[in-house]
Amino acid sequence: MLETINPANWTIDWNAIAISSVSVLVAVVFAYLLYRFVFAIVSRITQLSESEADDILIQRIRAPIKWSFIAIGVTLAAQIDEALGLVWEPLAQFLRPALLGWIAYNVVKAFVATLELRMEGNEDPVAMRSRKTRIAVLSKIATFAIIVITIGLMLFAIPSVRSIGTTMLASAGLAALAIGAAAQPALKSLIAGLQVALTEPLRIGDLVKVDGDAGRVEEIKLPFVTVRTWDERLLIVPTARFLDGSFENWSRVSEMLTGPVYLHLDPIADVGPIREEFERFVTAHELFDGRNLALLMTEAYPESVELRLSMSAETIGDLWTLRCEVREHMLKWLRENQPDALIRHRLELPGGHAKAGEAPAP
Repeated sequence: MLETINPANWTIDWNAIAISSVSVLVAVVFAYLLYRFVFAIVSRITQLSESEADDILIQRIRAPIKWSFIAIGVTLAAQIDEALGLVWEPLAQFLRPALLGWIAYNVVKAFVATLELRMEGNEDPVAMRSRKTRIAVLSKIATFAIIVITIGLMLFAIPSVRSIGTTMLASAGLAALAIGAAAQPALKSLIAGLQVALTEPLRIGDLVKVDGDAGRVEEIKLPFVTVRTWDERLLIVPTARFLDGSFENWSRVSEMLTGPVYLHLDPIADVGPIREEFERFVTAHELFDGRNLALLMTEAYPESVELRLSMSAETIGDLWTLRCEVREHMLKWLRENQPDALIRHRLELPGGHAKAGEAPAP
């Protein structure tokens, strides 16, 4: 028994190895030439089409199709050469699902690239953000599904894993509970990403305010959303956070907003001239879109009054700039024309100065 497994007793059939090597070489060369012939014809056909979608698809699947042709050629050669089949068949069980997954992955990427190319001529920014968000989220879900299925098919090529899978199927109830408990965060993220794609509470490019920070949505992934703030910080927010809690979306319908500037003045302030100057300055400003313009006294206290100066602009960035310039201009105008309207707080402490405690001279 020991002699049969002794490596010294092993013999190498160089003749069989040479035949198998020649078979593989012939199969690879023939498959490659067939691949070049087929894609030459397909390229000619795609050149006759005015659409760029078929060009993108052919470019994406060219590499996986080439290796698929080679794998098919070697498989056909292995059907003839028994020695080659003993070596190739175990490898082919891993390569077949990997190549199919590679092709499916590239088809999804080509589909996404085609849709993004068609969106370039869309002048409606809201519709473009909506479609871009759906494409991004749904493509990530499709990619995730392709990767999981591909890895599963590759693992089931292992006999021990296949037997484990058969045992798990026999006790499907307990297995489903165990897998569901272990994969609950991943499933929650997957469902949340799908809900975001379908219901669109936020989209790529939207300006949102979450947990006190405002910024642009840069990327929507299944587990999280990235938000870029004005000071270039990147917020990583779980996708489920936008479905479980409340947040502000300032550009879901459009970027046209109305924003306020608050002035806290002394009650002696004459509101009429302040209103006239505010309306004159904003009306002449290039960023004002002409929709909303008003000055209201929203609060009145014994020591101060609150004026709300509201204005509108076409974009959120323009509105921010307009508010800053209105705030600066109005304070300058008040210092020059109504200095008494600016609130001043003075506090005198009798013990705070040496002369405070001295008796007045007779």
